[in-house]
Amino acid sequence: MNPTVVILLVGSCVAASCALVGAFLVLRRMALLGDAISHAVLPGIVIAFLWFGSRSTWPMVLGAAATGVLTVFLIDLLTRTRRVRSDAAIGVVFPGLFAVGVILAHRFAANIDLDPECVLYGEIALAPFTDLVIFGVDLGPRALWVSAVILAIDLVVVLALYKEFELTSFDPALATALGFSPVLVHYVLMSLVSVTVVGSFEAVGAILVVAMLIVPPATAYLLVDRLAPMLALSVAIGVADACLGYGIAYHYNASIAGGMATATGIVFVIAWIASPRHGLLRQFLGHRRLRRSFDAQIVLLHLKDRTLPMSRDNLARRFGWSHTRIDHAIATLRTDGAVDGDDAALRITSVGERALEAAGTAPLAHEALP
Repeated sequence: MNPTVVILLVGSCVAASCALVGAFLVLRRMALLGDAISHAVLPGIVIAFLWFGSRSTWPMVLGAAATGVLTVFLIDLLTRTRRVRSDAAIGVVFPGLFAVGVILAHRFAANIDLDPECVLYGEIALAPFTDLVIFGVDLGPRALWVSAVILAIDLVVVLALYKEFELTSFDPALATALGFSPVLVHYVLMSLVSVTVVGSFEAVGAILVVAMLIVPPATAYLLVDRLAPMLALSVAIGVADACLGYGIAYHYNASIAGGMATATGIVFVIAWIASPRHGLLRQFLGHRRLRRSFDAQIVLLHLKDRTLPMSRDNLARRFGWSHTRIDHAIATLRTDGAVDGDDAALRITSVGERALEAAGTAPLAHEALP
């Protein structure tokens, strides 16, 4: 199989599986959990090596996944005391477990090449060159099989427990009233997150896993307001980020994992600025329309019940406004037919008076709200 195709497939599978479970982390405000698990699994990796005496994939994955579940349990245990916030609990647990892993590695595996840098940074470029061999049969790139199996597990579990995940994410009290166990569902989801994060380490490294776990769902969160479209869009954005990141890395001859992580940030910034509902551009335009509507309202109120017209310059001096600001207000009123006359003699029209009567003393700005 072409190495480029393998790299894109592995990156896409990792991105899709991470985005699928990461969407629920974003909704539950647990975005830092992925980063915590990525550091806290080190003692599990060392213990698995010492127990099985092997650096093969599945013992490492099982040991790291068990430590990931332990991390979630300890964080949840601290949070339930109601004396420690969830973010503080994460900050307490994962440095402690990571430190334990460093001590174990230094004490019992100092002469063993566990290669923590490979776990941290990953090297997806090597994914096409390590095959999975079962009973003497070469099945192709191992990283592709591992990432595809993880994606299949995530997809099956999310589809099977979609209603439970949705209820416990938005309204745990209602889930309890309907007979669901939010705690059990929580641990199922966290176990899924642990397996997804740990299983992707060898292929792409922790940095890319954390990026794919949070950034595509956060991007989708800016664009849609319903869970099902958010899940689908998160997966689509994650796959697009993987492909775009590979193109960036190829063009600049840089790290592929770094290029993919960079792509997630680029796409997020674009969505943050240009989102039709919550983007900065939408907010800026909405605030500008709102201010101009208020300015027009103030000018109308000032012209009301005046027998003599007022000039543009006189209004600007009275309000302390710039000529640009007063011109925008007058242009808005003229477009609505609320004032007539030239800049030297502005008068309120019957349309403007009716608008003031309809609004009473409240500002005429409702239509300008974003």
